Amino acid sequence: MKKNFSWRPYLAGALVGLLAVISVYISTQQLGKPKYLGASTTFVRATGMLEEVVAPEHVAENQYFQSKKVKLDWQFMLVIGVLIGSFLAAILTRSFAVECSPPIWKDNFGTSRPLRGFFALLGGAIAMFGARLAGGCPSGHGLSGLMQLSLSGYLAMAGFFIAGVITANLIYNKKGE
Repeated sequence: MKKNFSWRPYLAGALVGLLAVISVYISTQQLGKPKYLGASTTFVRATGMLEEVVAPEHVAENQYFQSKKVKLDWQFMLVIGVLIGSFLAAILTRSFAVECSPPIWKDNFGTSRPLRGFFALLGGAIAMFGARLAGGCPSGHGLSGLMQLSLSGYLAMAGFFIAGVITANLIYNKKGE
């Protein structure tokens, strides 16, 4: 489909910043303490919800789930809202396309769906492991950490960008170009 409109990064960044400030304000008013934007805990909680269906005793005994309750909360709704919002934005801008692999992947690695699926799963697992190891995801450390002028937020964002540039160059940089 032909793309008629694109989100300007400055507008999108300003809207995310506004959302972050509003979320801190509302959570402070409602809960008495600020809650910052982040997504990785939501994915762990979603796993706990699925696991509760299969093995509820494991979830009940799991030390992590005792401290981070398996529940639907505002962060969970934020992640669902991101999915719905990105879908609606793609529809409204006529940029929606169903594709199994982005063109840059096809150019470098071919059209094998199992290979793409394997690397997507591996990348997701590595990213989630890193997010849990770091105590938060890029949105938590980056957006919320930078909003608080936190040194760890700045260091985390620098690390994310450096690792992203190195990884992209290792994976997609063709020899001689």
